Amino acid sequence: MAVKIRLARGGAKKRPYYRIVVADSRYARDGRFIEKIGAYNPMLPKDHENRVTLDLEKAADWIRKGAQPTDRVARFLAAAGVMEWKPGQNLKKGEPGANAKERAAERAKKEEARLAAIAAAKAAAEAPAEEAPAEDAQA
Repeated sequence: MAVKIRLARGGAKKRPYYRIVVADSRYARDGRFIEKIGAYNPMLPKDHENRVTLDLEKAADWIRKGAQPTDRVARFLAAAGVMEWKPGQNLKKGEPGANAKERAAERAKKEEARLAAIAAAKAAAEAPAEEAPAEDAQA
Protein backbone atom coordinates (compact mmCIF):
# COMPACT_ATOMS: atom_id res chain seq x y z
CA MET A 1 0.00 0.00 0.00
CA ALA A 2 1.49 3.33 -1.10
CA VAL A 3 0.51 6.08 1.31
CA LYS A 4 0.52 9.68 0.09
CA ILE A 5 0.13 13.01 1.83
CA ARG A 6 -1.88 15.03 -0.67
CA LEU A 7 -4.55 17.63 -1.26
CA ALA A 8 -8.25 16.69 -1.43
CA ARG A 9 -10.34 19.38 -3.10
CA GLY A 10 -13.48 20.75 -1.57
CA GLY A 11 -15.33 24.04 -1.73
CA ALA A 12 -17.60 25.42 -4.39
CA LYS A 13 -17.09 26.01 -8.08
CA LYS A 14 -14.37 28.65 -8.61
CA ARG A 15 -13.86 28.78 -4.81
CA PRO A 16 -11.37 25.97 -4.04
CA TYR A 17 -10.59 24.75 -0.57
CA TYR A 18 -8.26 21.82 0.07
CA ARG A 19 -7.84 19.40 2.95
CA ILE A 20 -4.35 18.03 3.44
CA VAL A 21 -4.94 14.32 3.95
CA VAL A 22 -3.05 11.06 4.30
CA ALA A 23 -4.55 8.55 1.84
CA ASP A 24 -3.81 5.37 -0.03
CA SER A 25 -2.61 6.38 -3.50
CA ARG A 26 -5.18 4.06 -5.12
CA TYR A 27 -8.13 6.03 -3.73
CA ALA A 28 -9.79 8.87 -5.59
CA ARG A 29 -8.42 12.37 -5.06
CA ASP A 30 -11.45 13.54 -3.08
CA GLY A 31 -12.41 10.08 -1.83
CA ARG A 32 -11.58 7.99 1.19
CA PHE A 33 -8.60 9.00 3.30
CA ILE A 34 -6.85 7.73 6.41
CA GLU A 35 -6.39 10.99 8.31
CA LYS A 36 -6.82 14.74 7.83
CA ILE A 37 -3.68 16.59 8.90
CA GLY A 38 -4.37 20.12 7.69
CA ALA A 39 -6.05 22.50 5.26
CA TYR A 40 -5.09 24.87 2.46
CA ASN A 41 -7.20 27.84 1.36
CA PRO A 42 -5.73 29.36 -1.83
CA MET A 43 -8.33 32.15 -1.77
CA LEU A 44 -6.59 33.82 1.18
CA PRO A 45 -3.62 36.18 0.63
CA LYS A 46 -0.19 34.54 0.62
CA ASP A 47 0.84 36.17 3.89
CA HIS A 48 -2.36 35.20 5.75
CA GLU A 49 -1.77 32.92 8.74
CA ASN A 50 -4.71 30.60 7.92
CA ARG A 51 -3.80 30.01 4.27
CA VAL A 52 -2.02 26.75 5.20
CA THR A 53 -2.76 25.03 8.51
CA LEU A 54 -0.89 21.82 9.29
CA ASP A 55 -0.54 19.48 12.23
CA LEU A 56 3.24 19.26 11.98
CA GLU A 57 3.60 16.40 14.49
CA LYS A 58 1.19 14.19 12.55
CA ALA A 59 2.84 15.10 9.26
CA ALA A 60 6.31 14.27 10.58
CA ASP A 61 4.99 11.00 12.03
CA TRP A 62 3.46 9.95 8.70
CA ILE A 63 6.67 10.83 6.84
CA ARG A 64 8.62 8.65 9.31
CA LYS A 65 6.17 5.83 8.55
CA GLY A 66 6.96 6.15 4.84
CA ALA A 67 4.19 8.37 3.49
CA GLN A 68 5.26 10.30 0.40
CA PRO A 69 4.04 13.92 0.13
CA THR A 70 3.02 15.26 -3.24
CA ASP A 71 5.04 18.14 -4.64
CA ARG A 72 2.66 20.86 -3.43
CA VAL A 73 2.36 19.37 0.07
CA ALA A 74 6.14 18.91 0.22
CA ARG A 75 6.48 22.65 -0.39
CA PHE A 76 4.15 23.36 2.54
CA LEU A 77 6.06 20.97 4.78
CA ALA A 78 9.40 22.49 3.78
CA ALA A 79 8.10 25.98 4.54
CA ALA A 80 7.06 24.71 7.99
CA GLY A 81 10.49 23.13 8.53
CA VAL A 82 9.34 19.49 8.65
CA MET A 83 11.35 18.33 5.65
CA GLU A 84 13.62 19.55 2.88
CA TRP A 85 12.11 20.12 -0.55
CA LYS A 86 13.95 20.30 -3.86
CA PRO A 87 12.20 21.15 -7.09
CA GLY A 88 11.88 18.22 -9.46
CA GLN A 89 13.02 18.36 -13.05
CA ASN A 90 10.65 17.36 -15.78
CA LEU A 91 13.09 17.00 -18.65
CA LYS A 92 10.35 16.05 -21.10
CA LYS A 93 8.14 19.04 -20.28
CA GLY A 94 8.95 21.02 -23.41
CA GLU A 95 9.21 18.01 -25.69
CA PRO A 96 6.34 17.67 -28.20
CA GLY A 97 4.08 14.62 -28.13
CA ALA A 98 4.09 11.72 -30.60
CA ASN A 99 1.43 13.22 -32.89
CA ALA A 100 3.21 16.57 -33.02
CA LYS A 101 6.47 14.80 -33.92
CA GLU A 102 4.70 12.96 -36.77
CA ARG A 103 3.19 16.20 -38.09
CA ALA A 104 6.61 17.89 -37.94
CA ALA A 105 8.18 14.98 -39.88
CA GLU A 106 5.45 15.22 -42.55
CA ARG A 107 5.97 18.99 -42.83
CA ALA A 108 9.72 18.45 -43.18
CA LYS A 109 9.15 15.90 -45.98
CA LYS A 110 6.79 18.24 -47.82
CA GLU A 111 9.20 21.14 -47.48
CA GLU A 112 12.08 18.98 -48.72
CA ALA A 113 10.03 17.86 -51.72
CA ARG A 114 9.02 21.48 -52.45
CA LEU A 115 12.66 22.62 -52.35
CA ALA A 116 13.70 19.71 -54.57
CA ALA A 117 10.99 20.64 -57.10
CA ILE A 118 12.15 24.27 -57.10
CA ALA A 119 15.77 23.18 -57.63
CA ALA A 120 14.74 20.86 -60.47
CA ALA A 121 12.74 23.65 -62.11
CA LYS A 122 15.71 26.02 -61.87
CA ALA A 123 18.03 23.38 -63.32
CA ALA A 124 15.61 22.72 -66.20
CA ALA A 125 15.27 26.44 -66.90
CA GLU A 126 19.04 27.00 -66.90
CA ALA A 127 19.99 23.90 -68.94
CA PRO A 128 18.38 24.90 -72.30
CA ALA A 129 19.73 28.43 -71.94
CA GLU A 130 23.27 27.07 -71.65
CA GLU A 131 22.88 24.65 -74.54
CA ALA A 132 21.47 27.24 -76.93
CA PRO A 133 24.68 29.32 -77.20
CA ALA A 134 26.67 26.12 -77.76
CA GLU A 135 24.45 25.23 -80.73
CA ASP A 136 24.83 28.74 -82.15
CA ALA A 137 28.60 28.48 -81.97
CA GLN A 138 28.58 25.31 -84.11
CA ALA A 139 26.34 26.79 -86.80
